[in-house]
Amino acid sequence: MNIIANIDELRAQINSWRRAGQKIAFVPTMGNLHQGHLQLVDVAKSRADKVIVSIFVNPMQFGQNEDLANYPRTLDADVAGLSQHAADAVFTPTPQLMYPRGLEAQTFVEVPQLGDLHCGANRPGHFRGVSTIVCKLFNLVQPDIACFGKKDFQQLAIIRQMVIDLSLPIEIIGVATERASDGLALSSRNGYLSDDERAKAPALYQVLQQLKAQIAGGNHDYRMLEQQAKAQLAAAGFAPDYINISNQQSLVLATTATEPKVILAAARLGTTRLIDNLEL
Repeated sequence: MNIIANIDELRAQINSWRRAGQKIAFVPTMGNLHQGHLQLVDVAKSRADKVIVSIFVNPMQFGQNEDLANYPRTLDADVAGLSQHAADAVFTPTPQLMYPRGLEAQTFVEVPQLGDLHCGANRPGHFRGVSTIVCKLFNLVQPDIACFGKKDFQQLAIIRQMVIDLSLPIEIIGVATERASDGLALSSRNGYLSDDERAKAPALYQVLQQLKAQIAGGNHDYRMLEQQAKAQLAAAGFAPDYINISNQQSLVLATTATEPKVILAAARLGTTRLIDNLEL
């Protein structure tokens, strides 16, 4: 597996694969990889000849008082895991390489409407940072396909829309959320949970499952159901940011029984912000 730290070497590797007529899949990550990330690599490997993974903790998507400085950086373990899953290359740029003029002078990409809802309302500028770095990485790697986890449902929707709006010739593949045996969605931030918090954390998914069952049973008073679910989470020790029953495509709040829906949720447990979702 080739570990690449500069743009010239990255482009040389990509051009070599292209000349050989090989299909390229890309998995962008911020490192601290878990089984969910490695599942993305496995799916990418099944869909392409070569798989390249990026590891970059992107400062543009972190807001004030968020955990940029403390975000876990585990490059050696990440490289070992990617090697075991037969990734072909890892791109490990620095902030100086990706943002040579600094964040304030950096051209940015922003997807309106989709990026303003849910986590976008709670974390101003977050999705601008996500779409900017993903667009930049897409331009560097120029993959045929790119794989993203469905745990970050809003992020996936934003990236899909960005690819459409900017006419990028990339197929975006959403991969099902990997979960622990108790249902907690795998996330790098789970490592911040104390033992007591980790024991409580599966309640987030349990509340989503109960909400889905109520809707399936014919309860379409979505706003009341959202408030009840938030109260359940609060009783379980969470501080809910939101629980929204939304349209799967537009992500606006669902109002009809027939539209395709997704339940989107974010809640804090101690100092850790957890997100999850459940498609209906």
